[in-house]
Amino acid sequence: MNILQALFFPPEQPGGVSSMIPYVQERFNRIGWHMELFSLPKRVRGKGQEEVTFDTFDVRLYEGNPVVDKYLQTYRDYVWWTKLRINKTYDLIHAHHPIAALVMKRLYPDTPLIMTIHSSYERELMLNGRIAEDGLEHRFLTSVYGELEAKADRLLTVSESFRQYMSPYVKKADAIQVIPNGFDEKRFKPISHENEVVQLITVCRLVPAKGLDILLHACAELNARGHTFVLHIIGDGPIRQELEQLALQLNLYDDIIFYGYMLHPEEFMPFFDVFVLPSRAEAFGSVFAEAALCWLALVGTNVGGIAEQIDDGVNGLLVPSEDPAALCDALEKVVTDPSFRYNLARAAWNKAKKVYSLQRVIAQLKQVYTETNPAAQESP
Repeated sequence: MNILQALFFPPEQPGGVSSMIPYVQERFNRIGWHMELFSLPKRVRGKGQEEVTFDTFDVRLYEGNPVVDKYLQTYRDYVWWTKLRINKTYDLIHAHHPIAALVMKRLYPDTPLIMTIHSSYERELMLNGRIAEDGLEHRFLTSVYGELEAKADRLLTVSESFRQYMSPYVKKADAIQVIPNGFDEKRFKPISHENEVVQLITVCRLVPAKGLDILLHACAELNARGHTFVLHIIGDGPIRQELEQLALQLNLYDDIIFYGYMLHPEEFMPFFDVFVLPSRAEAFGSVFAEAALCWLALVGTNVGGIAEQIDDGVNGLLVPSEDPAALCDALEKVVTDPSFRYNLARAAWNKAKKVYSLQRVIAQLKQVYTETNPAAQESP
């Protein structure tokens, strides 16, 4: 079978998709299923000129809004780049972004299309204060789910919670199949170590949706209770300066290290003790599975895919979002009790190996691909 994986960001970008798809490609190619990756380079902007039309709603009702217009221009650019670069046909296209999916179905209407919805752009924009719920931009972006349902031959997503999130915007939510992300164990090399001072780590884009302001306030309370620790923050984003200023105000700056963007944080994580990320929303939260495979204790918020990964008190700790005191209590438990921390980390590693293995993803995708295009041969 000849398969195209259609991405939005280039595969070297950080995030759940990039943490998995290149390794999926490697495994499928190894078993004789030819697979290629395709994405839109950052340099391609403002090239496309074609009209954008959808079948399930009128795009013209939303034009003139800056967020919508940027989205539509990116769609045009993806059309332009795809026409320029792709000159062959495929047995099947698996898209990992709405723009990629809708463009591919427009240009290759006879090719079976599978779409995995990995996250919610509109929810991220709301949490980051960019758009308002039920505003014009929100209505446009949620309408795209119905368009995807109408155009794709199969819809997939990465967690049960995110399928429920999409249910108001599609006709048949039960038809959406859940395939959680999977990770190649060979990338992760846990290291047995004893840190005299507990090392906390978080890895994320520095945006309001990730709740790092809550984390800093929790760490300030942890400090006030007399506990020593170091917090390592890997990632960059628009609120980095704001977070650094907050760290100064909370008298935490000497206890925090801001690293900025790092391409392969999994090479760094095994040297730490606790992974913590108080996200306000997560469709899946790939970084929790990655941290588990690095043998770290997990502390996260009871939202989205995080709550499906963490069994509270068994392989990690769950706290309510927007609750610095509850987060501080959870951190205090893992900072002060090495045995408890060790047992959480071991249980997290065991679950991640079983539930979030790349081999499981390969088997599930292979079945989906075969069901979607049974006539295609299994080898080039």
